[in-house]
Amino acid sequence: MQRTKTFFPFEVNFLEGPIFRALVLFAIPLFISNIFQQLYNTVDTMIVGNYLGDLSLAAIGSCAAIFDLLVGFALGIGNGLSIVTARSFGAGEESLLKKSVACSIVIGTISSVVLTAVGILILRPLLVVLHTPEEIIAESYSYISVITWFIIVMFAYNLCAGLMRAIGNSVMPLVFLVVSSLANIVLDILLITQFHMGIRGAAVATVISQGISVMLCVIYIWKKVPLLIPGREHFRFDRDLYMEMVGQGLSMGFMNSIVSAGSVILQYGINGLGTLIIAGHTAARKLYMFFNMPFIAMSLSLSTFVSQNRGANQGKRIRKALRYSYLFDVAAAGVITVLLLSAAPALVKLISGSGEPEVLHNGALYLMVVGPFYAVLGVLIQSRSALQGIGEKLLPLISSVIELAGKILFVLFFIPQFQYMAVIFCEPVIWCVMTVQLLYSLYRNPFIRKAGGKNL
Repeated sequence: MQRTKTFFPFEVNFLEGPIFRALVLFAIPLFISNIFQQLYNTVDTMIVGNYLGDLSLAAIGSCAAIFDLLVGFALGIGNGLSIVTARSFGAGEESLLKKSVACSIVIGTISSVVLTAVGILILRPLLVVLHTPEEIIAESYSYISVITWFIIVMFAYNLCAGLMRAIGNSVMPLVFLVVSSLANIVLDILLITQFHMGIRGAAVATVISQGISVMLCVIYIWKKVPLLIPGREHFRFDRDLYMEMVGQGLSMGFMNSIVSAGSVILQYGINGLGTLIIAGHTAARKLYMFFNMPFIAMSLSLSTFVSQNRGANQGKRIRKALRYSYLFDVAAAGVITVLLLSAAPALVKLISGSGEPEVLHNGALYLMVVGPFYAVLGVLIQSRSALQGIGEKLLPLISSVIELAGKILFVLFFIPQFQYMAVIFCEPVIWCVMTVQLLYSLYRNPFIRKAGGKNL
């Protein structure tokens, strides 16, 4: 396979040419994709908050951490598997690339089925353990159980999109996601307001619309991207490849799960503060995720860049890309901070549809405190993505363990004493510690050190 061969009209060449331009061109469709991805949940929140009220909004919020725990593991595996595909593409090894796709399908399918089975068994007990208020626990279960039954749909889209991104195309996954996001809006309104399915209707709408995106991805790959279609021979068991891909996939899967487990524990502390605080925090977290999207888009771009250039053994390009991404993080965080300091209350009201002062005050306070820390979070995300891109499996996991331990400490010692203010400062404090660990690990990596030479 020729590395410079173009398989897509929208392919970005990460292996040569201007670095920042390539990162931005690849990240822009990812950013727009993230906007529409967030529409899945944000539209759910807005419709539920406006049509069903604060209790139903709290019901979605109380199970949001469980949603992240289950779906995050499946998505993490998909992202980890596509890193190996990107590395194969950068090395110019077509046969290995096709084998990696076949391996991804096998590992992902098995993982999704197992995760669904485990999820169904633990959902209701976990909601009880998390002290979900009695008046919303039934609604919470009706939402999260539907999502859990169809985790494989979430995984399938993420894998298809990840494989296309691995060879340089971030545009077509965006096109398919736009279509399915619009379908999600229509289905949300229809199932909630016309069929009166409550928040269960929001979950059904999410699953159906993501299923649409999966079908579109598969059709496109089948017709336009033969490189990503493995033959029967590529499904033959290759022990070394499977070990590498299982390690990479499970590393990111467990990393996401550990992060989400920390969120579950933090949600335990939040659930004890009352339904109005849950509702305000739910709206604020939706906005937090929205403003986090530029950093996520750049990290996905950087991850693909690093993976391809690691395969091509171009370490100096990786170091330059890291510097560009960190500068981007600081600039983007400055803009977001100014916006949140000036408009946080209005944004919380828009998302929640609530007129309760406690809901609006707490949600706005969360956003105004977290805003300046987006710079730290951005550097954290970029560093972790770079470590994953060069093939590190353990070090990103360590950062997730730090996050989990920090949230346990806050839930046990600080939230009981300082209430919601401790919730607000929990993650920013932990981000600072994690960033120090990741930067140290990244720039001590032998491949990165060698690329830096005397300038290290």
